[in-house]
Amino acid sequence: MAGSFRISRAVVLLAVLCWPCVGNSTNPTAARRQSQQTAQPQQPGQQTQEQLPLKLGQHLELGQQPQAGQQAGAPQPAEQVKPADPDRPLPDIPTLMHEVEANQKNSEAIEKEYIYRSTEIEQELDSHGGVKKTETKEYDVFWLKGVQVQRLMSKDGKPLTADELKKEDEKNDKEAAKESEKREMAQEKGKETDPRGNDEITVSRLLELGSFTNPRRVQLNGRDTIAVDFAGDPRAKTRNKGEEVIRDMAGTAWIDENDRVLAKCVGHFVNSFKIGGGLVVNIQKGTSFSFSQRKINDEVWLPEVIEGQGAARALLVFNFNGRLRAVQSDYRKFRATSTILPGMSVPAPGTAPN
Repeated sequence: MAGSFRISRAVVLLAVLCWPCVGNSTNPTAARRQSQQTAQPQQPGQQTQEQLPLKLGQHLELGQQPQAGQQAGAPQPAEQVKPADPDRPLPDIPTLMHEVEANQKNSEAIEKEYIYRSTEIEQELDSHGGVKKTETKEYDVFWLKGVQVQRLMSKDGKPLTADELKKEDEKNDKEAAKESEKREMAQEKGKETDPRGNDEITVSRLLELGSFTNPRRVQLNGRDTIAVDFAGDPRAKTRNKGEEVIRDMAGTAWIDENDRVLAKCVGHFVNSFKIGGGLVVNIQKGTSFSFSQRKINDEVWLPEVIEGQGAARALLVFNFNGRLRAVQSDYRKFRATSTILPGMSVPAPGTAPN
């Protein structure tokens, strides 16, 4: 998820698919639409089930959280496609996406001042579609040595012990040191990387791998956004596995028009994605995701809700068939001295990043 964010196992696999709209993540990918869909004109705001099988708050049935300021059970804000206004022409889409990329990089310094809680629910399904297993984990998400990490705080409602938390800290220290060193070595060679030192696909490269189409102005949660669809070009020459994924995706991004940041994106795999004939990685056709951000303290956009459903397997690391939902909350900001700013909630002892 996010811009640059990590969450566990299958959530990682689905959430980071939003990277092309943000310009910064661990495993870059994008959306692809079938050639017939791209060739046929689409009515403004039209979204078919085939194109967008998963929308925020739909299909997962994992207890959707109300938006900020809403009462529990209140209807979620509707998306409203706004009619064309000759006095407000739509922005040039390539220019818009470059602005999103620049804003994401500029806001990273502010993101590093925040810590927040991520509550993740995984529902594993059986062969008949019934829920076989449900697992809930809570993490504190923060930046350490320029790398975003997670600290597991509880599992299925049971807080970790002091020894378990110590092991989490040791794990994160090692991970941050390793990824930070990897990033520095890559940057010394003049490579563009994400905070973890992985190859980064820039917006310029993304525009070579596909195209953004069907721009329209949509009001989302009371704010004007520019919604665009992305279609990867199956004939484009790729440089790595991340770019290959682009050819197998279809999706839509909503860009906040005023702030030029990603507010929401949805997508799914048009085709099954395999590495090593499916023995190394196998993501089934139809596997889908959605991701949304919210503006915090009127200064930075941070992940709010991530959802996904489908089937994926990677060697012996994990074999997942189900649906998942991650809700971010309790955003807290720290000064260099780890002092909580006025009006912010105080974290539990030991949860502040080093």
